[in-house]
Order: sequence, then structure tokens, then C-alpha cells
Amino acid sequence: MKKEKKLSPFEVKLNNFVTDHLTRIPLMQKIFFVEHMHTMIHAGLSLVESLNTLSKEIENKKLRKIIGEIKTDIEKGQPLAEVLAKHPKAFPPIYVKMIEAGEIAGKLEESLKQVVNQMQKNEKLISTVRGAMIYPSVIIVAMVAIGIMMVTVVLPKLMLMFKEFDAELPLATRILIAVTDFASDPINMVIIIILLIAFIILFVFSLKKYPKFKRLVHNINLHLPIFGKVIKKINLARFSLTLSSLLKSTIPIVQAVEITSETCGNVLYRDCLRETAEKIKTGSPLSEILRDNTHLFPAMVTEMIMVGEKTGEVNQLLDELAIFYGNEVDKTMKNFTVIIEPVIILALGLAVAGMAVAVIMPMYTLVQAF
Repeated sequence: MKKEKKLSPFEVKLNNFVTDHLTRIPLMQKIFFVEHMHTMIHAGLSLVESLNTLSKEIENKKLRKIIGEIKTDIEKGQPLAEVLAKHPKAFPPIYVKMIEAGEIAGKLEESLKQVVNQMQKNEKLISTVRGAMIYPSVIIVAMVAIGIMMVTVVLPKLMLMFKEFDAELPLATRILIAVTDFASDPINMVIIIILLIAFIILFVFSLKKYPKFKRLVHNINLHLPIFGKVIKKINLARFSLTLSSLLKSTIPIVQAVEITSETCGNVLYRDCLRETAEKIKTGSPLSEILRDNTHLFPAMVTEMIMVGEKTGEVNQLLDELAIFYGNEVDKTMKNFTVIIEPVIILALGLAVAGMAVAVIMPMYTLVQAF
């Protein structure tokens, strides 16, 4: 029998670094973990037995390592929520708080089920958005690739003929020749690529480093044609879905709103909900506070929350809002290709028309000269 090669200390450290810092845990793996843990506990297995079984079933190395650490801490007598809180990248605060509320109320099994539902709805929302972006992304990449090939390979050969004309070339042709000459030079292309990469790095760095810049960009995003409405619907869907799940778990509304703010991708929604949580402490109703931010929360949202506050059914009405905005996002994303297609065709048509005019006009001048 062949013996397994023993790793050196450096290789062990390298493997641990890759597992801890470079390996990501897919959301589906997290759903698998929580769902199966709920099933096993429901079947009568202890928490330690469930974790021991799951550590063998999970494929993701990082998650498997985390489960091993969770199992060790549980065996020491620590609560599940407290242990999960040590791994915020794998288990965000929303799930930890829901499980903590279930443990305190003696309803861990029920809270795990709610966490699974929350994860599945969140995964559906993310999948819908990603799926809709595939088609336009492929088209845009193809357009850029074809444009680069035309400017660097095809057009330079064609432009040589126009440069030999004695007559003055049209403005469009002169511009195309200048662009072609610049882009066909390898040094210039390298400079363009370096500048583009530098711009992207600077943009990402500024988003992370400067809150005012990030707020400005996110504010612009909300006002973009087509995309702005989609971003609003996604944030409203996350807001209503998360807040509903947290309130069902009997988490106090102030804490629930604070946690919900972290799930919103747009910083304007995040800051607004943080301020809302502070104002709720003074006794102001949630609907009344949100009504002051109509640019983020439409009248339908605030009115439904107000009705829920009066009838004591905020959870149910937030559930309905989550379903409504979830369906709206789904519907918009399914029609996204239909919406974005005319824009892509128009942009492509203008580019092709510009090139055609620049190429045909000097040929027409040459024919007239003869």
C-alpha cells in the first residue's frame, strides 16, 4: 500500500492560507449545511452528532474546517449562536441572531428552518439577478473583442489605401485613421490596458476608502435609467424579507432594523436604516420614519407597514412586501434582455454606421474623381 506523502510545515501553512483566505463558501453549501442540520435535529440526533456527520458530507474544505471548529466549541458547552458568531464571513449576523433567538426561546429547530427559508429566498434573488446579467455581459464582451480586432487588424490594412489619396479625406475618415494608427501600435495598447487597470483599481479603492465617494456612486446608481429601478427593487426585497424573518424570530425591532441595514447592498439604504434604528429608540413608529425617505421607500411600503403596526401584523405585511418585490425583481430580470437588447443594438448600429461612413465616403470621393 502506497504511503501518503507527508506535507512539509511550509506546505501545511500554504494549504491553510489558501483554505482560510482564498477559498470561498458557496451559498448553496451553506444552505445544505443548515438544512441538513435542521433535518438531523428534527430526526432526534444531538447537535454534536449532526455536526460530526455533516463534517464528513460537506465538500467545501473551508466550511468543513469551520464545522470542525464549531463542533469542538459545542462540545465545550458553548451555545451554537455564540460559536457561529466567531465566523462572520461564513454566517452573517442575520442568521446568527435568528439562531440565538431560537436557542433562547427553546425553538432551535424552528429557527434553523427559518434560516433555511431566508437563505433559499436570498439565493433565488441573487441567481435571478446573475442569470439576467449573463446575456448582456456576453454581448458586450463580444462587441469589445470584435471592435479591438477591427481597429488593430482589419482597419489598418484598409486605412493604408486611404492615406495614398491626394484629395482631402472626410473628417470621419481622418478620425478613424487617427484612432486606428493609435490603437494598432502595441505600445499604445499596453498604455491603454495599464491605464484601464489603474482606473479600475483606483475606483475600487476609492469605493472602499472614501464613504462620500461610495455614497455618490450609489446615489448615481439609483438614478440610472433601467438599472436604477432594478437596484431599488432588489434593496426593497432584501429589506422586507430580512426584517420579516428577524421579527418572526422575536428579535427586538431596533436590533432587527440594524441587522437588516447590513443586508442592503446600496449604502443609501444602509445609512437610512441605521438612522431609522436610532429614531425608533425615541418611540417613533417605523412607518413614520421611513415616510421621510420617499426616494428610497415608496408610499406602498410605508402604508403597508403602517397598517401592520395598527393591526399588529407587521410580519405578515412585510412577508407580502417581500413576495411582491421578489416577484417584481424576477419579472424585471426575465424581461431584462428584452429591455437591454434595443440599447445594445442601437450602440452596435451607431458604431457600425460610423465605421461604414468613414470607409465609404472616401471611396465615393475616389469614384467621383475618376
